[in-house]
Amino acid sequence: MQKYFNSTGGLILLLLISTQIMAQQYRNAKEAQGLEVGLKAPLFAAMDQDGNHFKLEQALEKGPVVLIFYRGHWCPVCNKHLEKVQDSLQGIYEKGASVVAISPEKVELLNKTANKTNAAFTLLHDAGYQIADAYDVTFKPDSMSRLMYNTMLGANLKSAHDDDSQRLPIPATFIIGTDGKILWRHFDPDYKKRSTVQDILKHLPE
Repeated sequence: MQKYFNSTGGLILLLLISTQIMAQQYRNAKEAQGLEVGLKAPLFAAMDQDGNHFKLEQALEKGPVVLIFYRGHWCPVCNKHLEKVQDSLQGIYEKGASVVAISPEKVELLNKTANKTNAAFTLLHDAGYQIADAYDVTFKPDSMSRLMYNTMLGANLKSAHDDDSQRLPIPATFIIGTDGKILWRHFDPDYKKRSTVQDILKHLPE
């Protein structure tokens, strides 16, 4: 009996330790830092809403890139932000820049964002959070937030993303120059605070 207790107790302890390790694998929003201005922007390739392959390196050959991380089609703050960018898209184009918005949502869900925001710019699927990780914006929301996102907002994070970790990006904005360096960024763990079109236009090179 004692042997069984020790064995079972050890198994429970092992499970508890494993659970703690898994919980510690993913940081909260305040622990994410985001890449700093002046650093080389990590190059990447990803699939867009039309199933085409996008390469950042090729986009930078044509001009600066405004890189926006957003949470998903279910996020009303994200949709409002992207709508504002769309409304001023011509002004961004006139500066020779392009806009790319990135989400961990699968390709088939990107068009939901396009339909809700009328976005005419590129929307990308961040497969396995690789781009968000490279730009240091990935975090895991707390359990109450995840419950609200999944039930009240219909995020269905486990099925919408490539894995069931339910991680999200800080909704950051980076302006990347043609030399591949980050010229400007807006980074705030508070998802309600977003880059303004005025700031984007102000920091785009002439």
